[in-house]
Amino acid sequence: MNVDDIVRDALREQAAEQPPAAAGFADRVLAVRRRRRTRRIAAAAVVTVAVVAVGVGVPLLDSGKHDVRPSGGGGIVVEKKTKAHPDQSPPREEISVGGTTLAGYFIPDTVKKTAETAVYQRTYHLLNPKTGKYAKTVDWSWVVVAPGAKTAAVLEQDLPAPRIGLLDLTTGKVERWIPVEHGVGGLAFSRDGRKLVATTYAKNPDLRVKTEGDIEWSPEWTSSRSGFYVLDVASGKGDWNEVKLASDDGQLGGSVLNSRQDFALTEDGLHVWSGNPMGDIGKEFWDLKGNKVPTPANDKHLEWYVDAGKSPDGSLVAGDFAGKKWKTSSWIVDAATGEKTEVHGQQLLAWVGNRQLIAWDIGKNDKSEFHQRLVLVTIGSDKETPLSGFRQSDEGIEGEAGNAGDAGRWEPVFAQP
Repeated sequence: MNVDDIVRDALREQAAEQPPAAAGFADRVLAVRRRRRTRRIAAAAVVTVAVVAVGVGVPLLDSGKHDVRPSGGGGIVVEKKTKAHPDQSPPREEISVGGTTLAGYFIPDTVKKTAETAVYQRTYHLLNPKTGKYAKTVDWSWVVVAPGAKTAAVLEQDLPAPRIGLLDLTTGKVERWIPVEHGVGGLAFSRDGRKLVATTYAKNPDLRVKTEGDIEWSPEWTSSRSGFYVLDVASGKGDWNEVKLASDDGQLGGSVLNSRQDFALTEDGLHVWSGNPMGDIGKEFWDLKGNKVPTPANDKHLEWYVDAGKSPDGSLVAGDFAGKKWKTSSWIVDAATGEKTEVHGQQLLAWVGNRQLIAWDIGKNDKSEFHQRLVLVTIGSDKETPLSGFRQSDEGIEGEAGNAGDAGRWEPVFAQP
């Protein structure tokens, strides 16, 4: 059964058939599959979110100065040489196309802390823009990378974190810290790089537990998410906005949210949004002051679990698995009309301009849906261009989606132009 079919089945078991925000889709899916097997409960609200937010803009560090500027380009793709390494998995040398760069990747692992608790950890390998090679770091629990792959925003290992770092990827040093009063567990940048959304939690959102009858580690059933900051990156200033969890109705609703359910900014920077798998439309929106607002018209087709999100010009939305015309394919949705177009690719990860995307996909004759590599796909074309080697198949590997520290299951972190 295809990974996307598993998710679709779990969602259809909800009464309203509602859908379940950026890297780790297989981890989220398999978390659902484990619960269905061990607890006999279909609850998409407790899918593990192991996604790494796609870099959508960040301050660039220039000779020690904190220069905040728009990422620029809009829907225009700067012509840059494609760097592909289809013989490397995980990659050792830079992968990039059309200015969209694989700025790093992480290898997931579940690390036992006590008899009842463990932590889902990510070991990052980040691109050094000077050497063009990926280097391992064990300092960070969460990383989002800037356009140009020169700067990253990072959180230290113990979550929720009391400060946010701005990391120079060339030197490997944090150039500036932004202290926060409410502990942060996730980060995402605005498209223009001027704002940073920091999701706050009362507890570590990557905590894993075992309860009676469990044979595998699972996220907690409820979330400790408390709210979000919208920070001005240049000054580090911004207000915290509380977002209360709905009261638990005792029937897998209310406060039963994914243990990690991060906030992000919409592409126009006017609203903050997040997934809500148990909500009527699968997502929620707020203004920058924390006030709940209706779904913006051009954002109604966004899916929080599809990493690529909107095209740079905002006209198209990367959708979920299709599998109609081809064995593995995904939907591209018109943001205004909802009209769907099928494109190659099992999971859409990042846009390259407005007509191409980087995706995970299996080989032509592969029978395992987990034997994937990075490919470049084009809307309206049958052509796929391999960018990386194949990830190791997940089958037979213990732990969460193979995350027993096995480098075969690496998860990408992208930076936009």
